[in-house]
Amino acid sequence: MSSFLNRISNWKTLLGLLIIYFLFPSVWFRHAGEKISQLAGKEIGPVDLTFGFNPKRTLQMIEDYGEAGRTYYRFVEMTIDIIYPIVYCTFFAVLLTMIYRSLLRGPVKYLNMVPFAAMVFDFLENISIVSMINHYPEQSIFIATLCELFKMLKWLMFGLVLFLVIFGLFKVLTRKRHA
Repeated sequence: MSSFLNRISNWKTLLGLLIIYFLFPSVWFRHAGEKISQLAGKEIGPVDLTFGFNPKRTLQMIEDYGEAGRTYYRFVEMTIDIIYPIVYCTFFAVLLTMIYRSLLRGPVKYLNMVPFAAMVFDFLENISIVSMINHYPEQSIFIATLCELFKMLKWLMFGLVLFLVIFGLFKVLTRKRHA
């Protein structure tokens, strides 16, 4: 996979992925969040975007969505939020490949694979959210705890990816300035 990424990583691919990447939060997720709030009858965001470790809050949010909100949120989780992790994962994998291309040998050979860990945790988070919605009104603190764990790991991996991008760009820029 790392070799495949090395082959497809170029400015054209990166630009195409960047456009698609920004369409998700600016158009599709914004609309989905507004619709969930409308269906719930109050301002409530998706579980996916909450921070902190609070399984009880997650269970309360699932309840607060209401039947129509839960139905719509399940639809979003099983459509848009399956495609989005693939898009952001590929975008950041291509970006990391381009930044670290000269280093993609030896111990850092698989740096461009780090975004895939965020994607896996995102998928696990989505599965746990759909499970809580599907089993409502039965509430499982165990599934809510798993959801919070997966969410926390997703955000940690995403933070690591951002650190690698910033660090790599800094190294590239300082190397060019000293050359």
